[in-house]
Amino acid sequence: MGAVEPQKTFAHIPLCKVDELASADAISFGTPTRFGNMCGQMRQFFDATGELWAHGALVGKVGSVFTSSATQHGGQESSILIFHITLLHHGMVIVGLPYTFQGQIRIDEITGGSPYGTSTIAGGKGERMPSENELAAARFQGKHVTTIAFKLTK
Repeated sequence: MGAVEPQKTFAHIPLCKVDELASADAISFGTPTRFGNMCGQMRQFFDATGELWAHGALVGKVGSVFTSSATQHGGQESSILIFHITLLHHGMVIVGLPYTFQGQIRIDEITGGSPYGTSTIAGGKGERMPSENELAAARFQGKHVTTIAFKLTK
């Protein structure tokens, strides 16, 4: 989508391949919000998971979603909920961000996050970084995903 410079900063991070998903006990998926939905690149990635679906390779695995949008009302919740549909088709166990993370009920600042998953507001040009509260939400959700996956694989 033209974000060449940001892509370069992430070039050292390995990309997950479709066939690697089956070996995970839990998977946290991140996507930018595009018109209240996952981005096209993520949709394309999942469109390539038909073989995994046919073999039930992701059934019972924990799936969790986080997102960012350019604006406060950019469709964060709908993006995560729509993403959940794909995870449910794969038979995954969805784990969100429970209200035991109290930061999502704050009203003293603009902040992302809901029971569906962690989110942040990046700004139209990526000028806003996640707040401390949003980072705490992400850490909480990650730990929660790990805890649930551990319980399911015991």
